[in-house]
Amino acid sequence: MDFIRTLRLRGTAAAEEELPDAAAVAAWVGEFGPWEPGTCAAAPGHDARARELREAIHELITAARSAAGAGSCSPRARETVNNAAALPVPAPRLEPSGRLSWHAAEPVLATLALVARDALDLVTSPAIGRVHECAGPGCHALFLDSSRPGTRRWCSMNTCGNKVKKEALRSRRRQD
Repeated sequence: MDFIRTLRLRGTAAAEEELPDAAAVAAWVGEFGPWEPGTCAAAPGHDARARELREAIHELITAARSAAGAGSCSPRARETVNNAAALPVPAPRLEPSGRLSWHAAEPVLATLALVARDALDLVTSPAIGRVHECAGPGCHALFLDSSRPGTRRWCSMNTCGNKVKKEALRSRRRQD
């Protein structure tokens, strides 16, 4: 879910691209992948590939949340996710120090393979029923609600939830 949120404010004029180039993709992979930060480099074209996968995953999750189900996404989106999931994933290695490290010929593509596999797992599991769209005005971010009652409304209480609650408080104060 963090991966599809790299396009902030999706569908609005204020949309913000967080993966504009290969360096940004490498930084994201270093932060969210199994690699040591700063050790990944993205080859030319990996940024376009990452953005294409992100949009395909978003389409797949959106379709899976609908009554028609995951199979209703476009063949292109399904093929994009399936192809990425088929890529080699990082391999674990126990170092002499006892520390676990991860290795792949193409760390960025290996991380995208993990992301694609996670997306396929999500859309074919009961957890898809817990994917919600943020109730924050203009946000539209999808998030997995892991709260026990399953009633979470915002992608983040620290951002969208706080904004909504502050505005409600201001509105009540204006009415008083």
